[in-house]
Amino acid sequence: MPQNISSPKLLAGLLAGAGLAHLAAPRVFDAMVPRVLPGPARTWTQASAAVEFALAAGVAWPRTRRIAAKSAAAFFVGVFPGNVQMALDWRTKPAPLRNAALARLPLQAPLVLWAHQVGKKAGQP
Repeated sequence: MPQNISSPKLLAGLLAGAGLAHLAAPRVFDAMVPRVLPGPARTWTQASAAVEFALAAGVAWPRTRRIAAKSAAAFFVGVFPGNVQMALDWRTKPAPLRNAALARLPLQAPLVLWAHQVGKKAGQP
């Protein structure tokens, strides 16, 4: 894997950016919350943002990088149902939006692998 792809700084930036996006445009993310989850969707959106910020900080700090990166990999797996919900809900949207929702599904795998790689390399020279 190229050095910049396994970069913890880039991963931390992606996580922080995602957390910020959840706070800046919460309605988009509220709609992705699977309806089987209890409570208001906004609570889940805000909790996701908080987790993303915490993971970003953890990945950025070398001392906590390994556990934070492994946790980020688990987080990316955990939010996959939200991407499935979005793909299901957007089946009837115009083609560009529908395709964007479908494209999110396979993108989770590289995110999981990226976070795993960052965690694996943490502490190595």
